[in-house]
Amino acid sequence: MTKTDVNIGPARGKLGVLLPGMGAVSTTFIAGVEAVKKGFPSRLVPSLKWAPALGKRSENRSALINEFVPLAQLPDLCFGGWDIFSDSAYDAASKAKVLESELLGQVKNELARVKPMPAVFDPAYITQISGEYVKKGKTKRDLAEQLREDIRNFKKDNGCDRLVMVWCASTERYTELSPCHQSVQAFEKGLLENDPMIAPSQIYAYAALQERVPYANGSPNRSVEIPALQELARELRVPISGSDFKTGQTFMKTLIAPGLKSRLLGLSGWYSTNILGNRDGEVLADPGSFKTKEVSKLSVLEQILEPETYPSLYGNVHHQVQINYYPPRGDNKEGWDNIDIVGWLGYPMQIKINFLCRDSILAAPIVLDLALFMDLAQRSQFYGIQEWLSFYFKSPLAAEGLKPEHDLQVQLLKLHNTLRFLGKEELINHLGLTYYGIVEE
Repeated sequence: MTKTDVNIGPARGKLGVLLPGMGAVSTTFIAGVEAVKKGFPSRLVPSLKWAPALGKRSENRSALINEFVPLAQLPDLCFGGWDIFSDSAYDAASKAKVLESELLGQVKNELARVKPMPAVFDPAYITQISGEYVKKGKTKRDLAEQLREDIRNFKKDNGCDRLVMVWCASTERYTELSPCHQSVQAFEKGLLENDPMIAPSQIYAYAALQERVPYANGSPNRSVEIPALQELARELRVPISGSDFKTGQTFMKTLIAPGLKSRLLGLSGWYSTNILGNRDGEVLADPGSFKTKEVSKLSVLEQILEPETYPSLYGNVHHQVQINYYPPRGDNKEGWDNIDIVGWLGYPMQIKINFLCRDSILAAPIVLDLALFMDLAQRSQFYGIQEWLSFYFKSPLAAEGLKPEHDLQVQLLKLHNTLRFLGKEELINHLGLTYYGIVEE
């Protein structure tokens, strides 16, 4: 494909953003967008859509992303989703206590109008919470068809031209790949036979893909990560991305670990612990759900540091991750990291990080970017895995046989160059030699 091959469809009409899980992250996201629609300063909603992305330094030329590729505009976004509780987005946001009541009051009417649809829920996959607002069906295929009907009805009732789906629900228990995950045929057979290895998140992803709705996985669950759903995405030409929003502690790791590696500083250990008191923290108190999150978090360092290439520096790193449910903290997550590094002549040193962050405040702009960029991918006829969106995920998807890229700055360059490609702009490699006459233009 060359840069002249892509014709992007217009971002005309309404874009519906469907959110499985209408808890703290989803309601914080919706409230922020609705606040901007009503005049809240957009600079306080740090979506990447506002970031400069064009031009060599010598050209003194830059542009905002939404000025050179056609992104959906915030006034054209509308919201829906599913939850195991029937609370409106306003009631859910009030209970989550992420946003101050004064700010919530300014968008109360808009949030109150967003009411969830009954969710697909399986207590075998999430054990710490339960709700009565759930779908019933004889088979998992029945549940998938109910979700498909919800998607069609939402699109029609809200006059949407296009839809995207971003998973914002709780982390399901860890599962290994099963035979029902290996092909579309096996997966659909499993739906009919109520295969216990088919998780609710996989049913949502299946329904979205069948309705040609781009799907982004914000949790470490296996959904579009399984071969069957990747096959379906390619077959139906639908974009998918995932997995697990990169917000707090792992965000810091993808900043710091590449720096240590670039200076060839050795690493003997990295200890990480978190305290978190929201619904996500409660769910992660279950060992099965924590295992899913732990696998996602642990994979980052190994793939960045490449111990097989640098065995003397990173071949024996003790990497430990803990998450502790602590209700008084609410959505205000705190992460502690102790990093034991090794320098010149084997001398030990340490780095300490104490990151006091707000989980949903960090996640909300990721949801916005993914909604806008997944819609852009669909209109650009991109389908299957969208590796250029790795910037947003702890465990980014990559094609079979490829190692995922975890270095945050490499991920950002990949994202920006994809946008330059779509905007028919020259890609930037940061070689720099053209500025000194060593390499001609």
